[in-house]
Amino acid sequence: MKALGRHILAEIYDCDPNVLNDRDLIEEIMVKAALEAGAEVREVAFHKFSPQGVSGVVVISESHLTVHTWPELGYAAVDVFTCGDKVNPWDACNYIAERFEAKHMTASEVKRGVFEKPVKVVNF
Repeated sequence: MKALGRHILAEIYDCDPNVLNDRDLIEEIMVKAALEAGAEVREVAFHKFSPQGVSGVVVISESHLTVHTWPELGYAAVDVFTCGDKVNPWDACNYIAERFEAKHMTASEVKRGVFEKPVKVVNF
């Protein structure tokens, strides 16, 4: 069965804590990850927490990329969700792990929008 989208859930460990605590750098990495994967960036929103940590989202035409960091643990939770066939979410995920200077990553892919029965498409 063909899925509407692919959703990568990544656990990224042993990252550079300075990278994980730099809001501007995290934003740059996430936007470049989307572009590296071939996505079209639409909106960007990032927030720096006190005393540490960054959360953010890159909205793409094909869905989204999100990140939540724990610099004190060297850990980042990353989701990359893409729809269609032109964007490979693994390209974005691997780019992020590399730029976070991760020593370890575990990730799984979830197929989204897999219908067991035929559906009727309604145009609004």
